[in-house]
Amino acid sequence: MDPESAKIIGMALAVGLGVLGPGIGIGLIAGKALEAIGRNPDAQGKITATMFIGIAFTEALAIFALVIAFIVRFL
Repeated sequence: MDPESAKIIGMALAVGLGVLGPGIGIGLIAGKALEAIGRNPDAQGKITATMFIGIAFTEALAIFALVIAFIVRFL
């Protein structure tokens, strides 16, 4: 296997495995937020704002994985 192929495989693994956790995390965050809103509809605004903050932090992890994948690919 030549180094270029190894870099491409490394990039694919970094992105694939790097977004797996955040994807599951975002699903859990949204599901629990919907449960909380279903139990207490009056707190919808507060729950939704907190949910979006949690989703943003979780999505940042996926972006870090993408950055690492590009570093692996081009360095």
